Amino acid sequence: MKHSVLAGALACMMLGQQQAPQGVAQQDVAQQAIPDAPKPQSVPLGPVTPGIGTTPSSTGATSTTPQDQDAPGTSLPSSSAKPAAHEDDDGPPPELPAAGEGTKAFTLAVQVNFVQVPFTVKDKKGQLVPGLTWRDVRIYENGLRQRMQLFTVDPFPLSVALVIDQSMTFDEMTKVNNALDALQGAFAAYDEVAVFTYNNGPQQQTDFTGGQSARLNAVLDRSKAVGREPLMPLGGPLSQTTNINNQNFDPNTAPVRNHQGIELNAPREVHTLNDAILAAAQATTKAGPGRRRIVYVIGDGKEYGSTAKSKDVIRYLQTNKVAVYGTLIGDFKIPGTGFIDRIHLPFQMRDDILPLYAGATGGQIDAEYRTPGIARSFQKIAEEVRTQYTVGYYSHEPFVDGKYRKLEVKVLRPNLTVIAKEGYYPTAGDQRPRVIQAQ
Repeated sequence: MKHSVLAGALACMMLGQQQAPQGVAQQDVAQQAIPDAPKPQSVPLGPVTPGIGTTPSSTGATSTTPQDQDAPGTSLPSSSAKPAAHEDDDGPPPELPAAGEGTKAFTLAVQVNFVQVPFTVKDKKGQLVPGLTWRDVRIYENGLRQRMQLFTVDPFPLSVALVIDQSMTFDEMTKVNNALDALQGAFAAYDEVAVFTYNNGPQQQTDFTGGQSARLNAVLDRSKAVGREPLMPLGGPLSQTTNINNQNFDPNTAPVRNHQGIELNAPREVHTLNDAILAAAQATTKAGPGRRRIVYVIGDGKEYGSTAKSKDVIRYLQTNKVAVYGTLIGDFKIPGTGFIDRIHLPFQMRDDILPLYAGATGGQIDAEYRTPGIARSFQKIAEEVRTQYTVGYYSHEPFVDGKYRKLEVKVLRPNLTVIAKEGYYPTAGDQRPRVIQAQ
């Protein structure tokens, strides 16, 4: 009995010793699962900005622990996150006006067609009339009065495409050559001039250069030509001495070699004035904003053989705001002389087409015969261009329709003549934003 008790007690002690390490291991695992105590924070030594609080650098924490990296984020998703496929994108947020500017901020910007109309006013003697104010002027488009938004008498810098006719007769060309030396004095230092010449076709002598530059002077000297002999029909029974019964029996003495006729039919003269004006107008479209676009023609005004039609050239001029001025050369251009020469017969050459261009674009023509008068006309034309009045208004017509719009400028004073362009074609380049305040 005693031995059995001792054996049982010994067995219990051995069993307890075998289970003790397992209990100690479980206790160690339980202690490791408990998180460490938080690290004490250091008090910032510098001044604390209100609203900012503490930062990781102010608390002394330089790195994150593995537990912090594995912890889930607590911040909300950023606003830059893409919306779900089923949600609609509302676009950028609206502009919010500042305090006290609510009524001023709500404005409407619309695209409108702004039209500028330069015009010249003369009295009964042909003298320029200065001193007009905006109260003296009325502007009409398609018969409706427009509200003026601009009125100025300030001169504009000029972009002039000079067109010199080299198809004139030698005596008229001599007069022009002697007067070209005075042309450069009509331009200012801020003007720019391009030179074109034409005979059987237009040719550009130089692109735009300074109005007082030495290059312009050299190009004008180079543009002086001899001219051509006047062509006229020659023939008749007394024109040849080898005619029998109105037939030329000697082909070597015929007006046209190997031809039996006794009359010489002169070929038609070629004066490509339409093509020259179109080429010059295309060059003026390079001019920047705020400049007057001018095509200045020096010639006799004859037109024959051009590829471009006059109506198409006039439309191009009115669309691109180009005015045509000119100095007409020749005795039949003087008022009261050469009336028959100014009548256009069907299928014949036009002897004076420049007034048609000038009237449609608001330009002017000065007819001169002698060299001193031609030289004075250069200065006269330049003075009239610089002293123009300019009015501007916002058209109520849509600028995209491309329809012709008739213009009329009136002055509320008697016995005055107003010279302005007859109309224009709208372009997208004339539109500009206009801000309308909310009511």
